[in-house]
Amino acid sequence: MSKPITLYGHAGGPNPWKVVIFLEELGIAYDMKIMDFGDLKKEPYESINPNGRVPAIEDPNTGIQVWESGAIIDYLIETYDKSGKFATKSSQDKWTARALRDFQMSGQGPYTGQKVWFTKFHPEKVPSAVERYGKETVRNIGVIEKQLKKSGGSYLLGNDISYADLMFVPWYWYNAITVPEGTDLDKEFPSWSAWYQKLSERPSVKKAAADRTKAMGG
Repeated sequence: MSKPITLYGHAGGPNPWKVVIFLEELGIAYDMKIMDFGDLKKEPYESINPNGRVPAIEDPNTGIQVWESGAIIDYLIETYDKSGKFATKSSQDKWTARALRDFQMSGQGPYTGQKVWFTKFHPEKVPSAVERYGKETVRNIGVIEKQLKKSGGSYLLGNDISYADLMFVPWYWYNAITVPEGTDLDKEFPSWSAWYQKLSERPSVKKAAADRTKAMGG
């Protein structure tokens, strides 16, 4: 029997919960350690992740440590997806999924994160930054809308779910903060809306969302 993987995360940030979704999807035992921000940029945690951020994992079954959510998800699929749940059907699908994975980490995550920062945490009000990152958040949703129409199915690669689909979910939990007021996502992006609702109903996503709410004291 496999030993539980240790997942280091914190309550609010989306990226650790992205990993939780995949741990749940693949049926992998895990223990999540909610870290204090003050402990991230010092030892012993920096020996696991020299960047001093979450998530990171330690796998006692292989002795491997991995940090950065994309790399962790790659590792979990390569190591534990024995049934090929997230296997792609063609070379085109393989590289489309990889492109979407990279878009999530280089587009959706950073722009959405900056919108949250300038809306909630930046010590000075910078309306131009709030406006810019709000528009980019919506533009990125538009990219997903286009890909869904291109795929012709319920998911980004067609009618079968891919790992790329699930990687986008936790950042959308911030839509109330990141999407500019007055934007009707359901009306402007109907394919995205149906896709996101379908993903939100998956047991793995429900579990991650509920655990996050509990960790945040909700």
